[in-house]
Amino acid sequence: MLSGRRYRLELTAVQAEQCQEFADVCRSVWNTGLEQRRGYRRRGAWMNYAPQCKELADAKREHEWLKAAPSHILQQALKDLDRACRDHGTFKVRWRSKARWAPSFRFPDAKQISVERLGRKWARVKLPKLGWVRFRWSRPLGGEIRSATVSRKSGRWFVSFLVDDGAVTPGLHAMPGTAVGVDRGVATAAVTSDGEFFDREFITPGERTRYRRLQQRLARTKKGSTNRRKTISAMGRIMARVTDRRGDFCAKMAAHLVQKNALVVLEDLRVKNMSASASATVAEPGRRVRQKAGLNRAILDKGWHRLELALTSAARYTGTTLVKVNPAYTSQRCYACGFVTEGNRESQSVFVCKNPGCGNVDHADVNAAKNIRHAGGQPVSACGDLGASRSVKQEPGSRATGQAT
Repeated sequence: MLSGRRYRLELTAVQAEQCQEFADVCRSVWNTGLEQRRGYRRRGAWMNYAPQCKELADAKREHEWLKAAPSHILQQALKDLDRACRDHGTFKVRWRSKARWAPSFRFPDAKQISVERLGRKWARVKLPKLGWVRFRWSRPLGGEIRSATVSRKSGRWFVSFLVDDGAVTPGLHAMPGTAVGVDRGVATAAVTSDGEFFDREFITPGERTRYRRLQQRLARTKKGSTNRRKTISAMGRIMARVTDRRGDFCAKMAAHLVQKNALVVLEDLRVKNMSASASATVAEPGRRVRQKAGLNRAILDKGWHRLELALTSAARYTGTTLVKVNPAYTSQRCYACGFVTEGNRESQSVFVCKNPGCGNVDHADVNAAKNIRHAGGQPVSACGDLGASRSVKQEPGSRATGQAT
């Protein structure tokens, strides 16, 4: 199956300048192609990849600056644009801003990519028009190269190889019959129905203080100034470390869960909608905007969506099935008897069932994770009944993502 391998590049000054030039040309091709597509749509016509690719070949004869970049990466930019427009709509695809876009470009032809090992810690890759480029050998490739993507993050350049590692998704998990529910939260990143708690701080106290001071400095700088660019770059380096720690945390947790369980059940959370801003217009201001902003930061900091992606990727290697269920009332329902009321959850961490015939006491997140696991096998009542009989209202079923092949 296909998998990714990312390495840090060690570019010379000339190669770094070339990479930036390639990225700028790709950004220009993307924006021009998007503008053309929008113009056609306004007239009721349609423009897709094939005619745009042909026009790009004609434009390269007229404009010398287009010849600076390899043809394949420009065609790949148009292909990515075509896919984005088909998936999201022409008028919802964003422009690639020079200030906000992270430079990147892809070499899709594996025949033009060669990798050589130089030593224990270093290797080099040959890329069109860049020649041999050294990179840090932090892990084996583990498969046949299909493509290579060069990108810049926080002032550093990286190369990502798409490789075919030859692995096949098992037809049956090594531990069939095992299942776990995962409750994602803001106090603790993830809690399982088995009582395991997964959490860590992704930013150190020193980095948090440093970042806050940089934010203050940024507010005093002039737009477009050199000091502003330096401040943004310094902030980006801190956030890059935070992002890498979050990705490492989610990958390790996902690997742990899929190795032990044939079924992993998550709540079907719309993270993008849940973390949307509460701010509105001057005439109709939002409600509790500052509180909502704090909740948004907490949700995004815990990496809810990134954990879901990591589980989807890791499940391919173990045969684990990933199921997403309706999150309604999972935190208010008693797992032991099914009694549902807001009073069951006395605090963020304490769950005490108010049903006189039950009195179950558990950690609130563990109880929610048990409800999630149970919902993965059968529907959970979302109507607030006592759980003693089937509700007459609609039962939310589970939605399985299935095994990736």
